[in-house]
Amino acid sequence: MVLLWDWDNTLVDGWIAIAAALNAVFAAHAVPAWTTEETRARVRGSLRDTFPGMFGGRWEAARDLFYRVLAEQHLDHLRPMPGAEEALAAGSRWPQGVVSNKAGAFLRAEVAHLGWAPRFAAVVGAGDAAADKPHAAPILMALQPLGAAAGRSVWYLGDTALDMRAARAAGCTAVLIGDAAHDGGIARAGPDLHFPDANALAAHLRSRAGPAACIEMPHC
Repeated sequence: MVLLWDWDNTLVDGWIAIAAALNAVFAAHAVPAWTTEETRARVRGSLRDTFPGMFGGRWEAARDLFYRVLAEQHLDHLRPMPGAEEALAAGSRWPQGVVSNKAGAFLRAEVAHLGWAPRFAAVVGAGDAAADKPHAAPILMALQPLGAAAGRSVWYLGDTALDMRAARAAGCTAVLIGDAAHDGGIARAGPDLHFPDANALAAHLRSRAGPAACIEMPHC
């Protein structure tokens, strides 16, 4: 088995910094600000996929401002999601990686800041692959250094319908963590597997870590 994780709202809470950076851009473009909760509910695609539609011909200037503000504070507000460290520890018997729509440089800085870099054989962010989630490209890129092929024994774990779409596009098992209330709910996400929170996932991973689990699933 291989575990590939989404980042924001799956393993970490960094929404305060993301909201602040977005609101700096909105202020420069006379757009009403979003609360942190609104940001959490609305942000899905990568910046390169969403900013051109939001800001038109000015999207590159908006991008530069967003990254400038984000760089100033994203590490200060970064916190693990409840149960995330337990889930990562429970999954440590299998290869693990991260696939996120956060820009690759920021993503890797956050992984390093939390001291989690040794846990992951691959960390793929927005802009690293030819396309971003929900395209399969970043998941397939992450599997290369793990020496694994896409398939049902690869779990992609996330918190949104977009994450589940990315998993299916890559031919992997789509695993939802949480109730996706910020994204239309569980039914809209349509996961293959669902866990109410990271602690429930950690308990499940610990339960399948024995020899019998490997007999049941040859690729684990």
